[in-house]
Amino acid sequence: MNLTLKIWRQPDASSAGAMHTYQLADVSPDMSFLEMLDVLNEQLNEQGEEPIAFDSDCREGICGMCGLMINGDAHGPEVTTTCQLHMRSFKDGETITVEPWRSDAFPVIKDLVVDRSAFDRIIQQGGYISVNTGSAPEAHSVPVPRDDALRAFNVATCIGCGACVAACPNGSASLFMGAKITHLGELPQGQPERDSRVVNMVAQHDHEGFGGCTNIGACTAACPKEIPLDVISQLNKDLRTAIKHGH
Repeated sequence: MNLTLKIWRQPDASSAGAMHTYQLADVSPDMSFLEMLDVLNEQLNEQGEEPIAFDSDCREGICGMCGLMINGDAHGPEVTTTCQLHMRSFKDGETITVEPWRSDAFPVIKDLVVDRSAFDRIIQQGGYISVNTGSAPEAHSVPVPRDDALRAFNVATCIGCGACVAACPNGSASLFMGAKITHLGELPQGQPERDSRVVNMVAQHDHEGFGGCTNIGACTAACPKEIPLDVISQLNKDLRTAIKHGH
């Protein structure tokens, strides 16, 4: 495959950025998107140019580090992470536009790398439990209904990649926050902090500059782990309950 790549280049957080155009030939359709960027960087190194900075780690769709806007879509045209997107999803001769996550709460560090520490600060405000952990308890000592356990496990698959924020026209992190609140709220261990958790996490979310949710649904459509939209309903329900309890 021969491709034209339009990629956002920005030397640092304080400098202005711009789109740069590159030509890349002989791209295998079996390459992942990040492998394709690796090949481009090898070409840039050979030409004495600065390679393109982008985030990656496990490259197995687990860690949530990778994240790019590809032709205007978070993670690209498939419902998967950027590292698991393969070049067979594109056509020979296609022009591909690559940008960093679009959000004021995710400032650009360099090129395609953004600072997502706002997510960490939201988790610090309530993504924990106070009960003693240690060794695993006996399986039947704290009964959990099967449906509650399955829901907790399913929403706990959120990897914090930020695609929900990048896809949302409002730049809201409500899907991410709803997933974290729901997976703890469905389990007995998550009850002691349930009220304070949602109040503190929502306050931090707003402080970081994320937008409000207007139920557009772009977040769940872009989510590589298919977190359901109803976690936002659970988030709102928990917040109303916490306020009624005086938090």
